[in-house]
Amino acid sequence: SEPLSWSPVSAQAAALLEEAADLLVLHRDFAAAVEKCEAGCDSLGPATGPGSDPGPESSAEVKCSLCVVGIQALAEMNRWREVLSWVLQYYHVPEQLPPKVLELCILLYSKVREPQVMLEVGSSWLRDQTNKRLPEYGSLLELYLLHVLLPLGRFEGAEELVRGCDVFDSEQQLAFLRTICESRCQWTQREEMRSAAEEQQDAATETVLGALSQKLLTMLTLLRRALRSMSSHFYLLPYKKMLLATFLLYLVVVRLDPASPTALPFIYKLVQLFRQAWAAVFSPIHRPPIQD
Repeated sequence: SEPLSWSPVSAQAAALLEEAADLLVLHRDFAAAVEKCEAGCDSLGPATGPGSDPGPESSAEVKCSLCVVGIQALAEMNRWREVLSWVLQYYHVPEQLPPKVLELCILLYSKVREPQVMLEVGSSWLRDQTNKRLPEYGSLLELYLLHVLLPLGRFEGAEELVRGCDVFDSEQQLAFLRTICESRCQWTQREEMRSAAEEQQDAATETVLGALSQKLLTMLTLLRRALRSMSSHFYLLPYKKMLLATFLLYLVVVRLDPASPTALPFIYKLVQLFRQAWAAVFSPIHRPPIQD
């Protein structure tokens, strides 16, 4: 039942909140749930911060609940990248985010391994003097520390935040500083292992490239020797005899009749020249050229 102190606007938003919750939990219609949440937030007008008092407390609570349902629906649709911008369109600045909404955003982006999204948002919220008076401030600072700063390796910022926090007593500060120190050591060990793995991979790559380069060099050397051998071999070829044989072949085929008795000496000479050329081409390199 609706409280009698609620305004008509808050009552309308509360009705939309109930519909959105039913769509989210019972019907699993996430898109429709987001639409109901948007309609409810729009009906409530400008955003109200957790420490300000521009409107009824019930309106702020309803808007916070609408955003919580909307965040869950967006996450179910795998639209988590839109969550922060979707929330800020109703609260405009990070400092005005309700603690519950900020908590959900930190946990969501930590779960999807994108904690850097909440780095500036969480820092702005925690620096706000009004938010420091909230009872949830200490738990949100711890959440921001463990799920945003430490996973990102922001150890110095984490130490400054803990030392400058008045909410924690000395024992709590020492516990958090010890946690930061342990996280720093683990981070350093991971970085060293990663660097060693990268160096080992680079060394293996250089070894493979060196082997390939050596093989390529060997192949080029063998190819050069083969070309030199072929050039030396063909250097012994009696070019004059080859030209003469080609000319005689031209005379026999074009100018002479092979069946004529006068063509027989030319044909015989041509056969002898081709035999000598053949022997010169396929003889060993050390074999001297055939003498006339």
